[in-house]
Amino acid sequence: MAGRFARELTLRQLRALAAVQKHRSVTSAARQLNLTQPAVTLQLRNLQALAGLPLIQRSSDGMLLTDAGREVLALTERIEAAILSCETSLDMIAGKTAGRVSIGAVSTAKYFVPFAISGFSRAFPNIDIALSIGNRQEIGTALRGYDLDIAIMGRPPVDIPMNTHLIGDHPHVVIAPTSHRLARKSRLKLTDLADETFLTREPGSGTRGLMEQLFEQAGLRPKIGMVMSSNETIKQAVIAGLGIAFISAHTVAAELDERRLVTLDVDGLPVVRQWFVLARKDKVLLPPAQAMLDFLSAKGAQFLPRTHGRLRLTRPSGRASRR
Repeated sequence: MAGRFARELTLRQLRALAAVQKHRSVTSAARQLNLTQPAVTLQLRNLQALAGLPLIQRSSDGMLLTDAGREVLALTERIEAAILSCETSLDMIAGKTAGRVSIGAVSTAKYFVPFAISGFSRAFPNIDIALSIGNRQEIGTALRGYDLDIAIMGRPPVDIPMNTHLIGDHPHVVIAPTSHRLARKSRLKLTDLADETFLTREPGSGTRGLMEQLFEQAGLRPKIGMVMSSNETIKQAVIAGLGIAFISAHTVAAELDERRLVTLDVDGLPVVRQWFVLARKDKVLLPPAQAMLDFLSAKGAQFLPRTHGRLRLTRPSGRASRR
């Protein structure tokens, strides 16, 4: 057959064979398939030509399948089962009741994104979520490669047309250990931090870029100590007294509550940016991904860590009278 069977086989031919096997009659098969008798006969003739073997034999009990015919019928049953399974899956996806969503989030977002996914999963328990965490450059690369349905980050890529939806505010602060000499100072200037050692994220991180922008606008250059790729490592290093850090307030909410860290009261801080959920304009979102996008757009803000009260708690009680 030299590959003709695989290349030229059609579903119509297979269904003609299955109908004849079921009814043992071309006439009845044609009635089931809503075709004429000659049309069914033609489908069977072409199928036998592709198989290179007789598939049907006439008998006193009607038309029966040969051994070769039963082998092709088994193929027909497998194909029909696969089609039915695919159709069921598509119906489920179209109804937003099943499917898969690929989400990318910058590492700072991991402090609220899992809670948002949990909220979404309670409403859509059969949708699978694949979550990728990386820095801004890595998530941007994944978006350029169409690897993600949606992304959560602070600043959309400028080189990709995006549909962008606001989630909520994203404050950034300077943190220090509770014993730091500036911990209870008020109205600090950025110049007061000129001699401090900053522990910072790696180049390519959105937080690192925001810190550099802040100091550049003030005509200063921060003294960089250790460079780390993890907010968790930065927090522990600050607690250990290795330096201070410019960091997302959403990453330190628990440590502020537990008084393991304080925020320094620096004029111009917190620097407030925004969280966005976004998707490429030229990427078709299946209903599950669209449902997630809609959910984060409408309800994402409720999963953001509370920061306002926590920031106030880190300042000396005497500050309250000055407010």
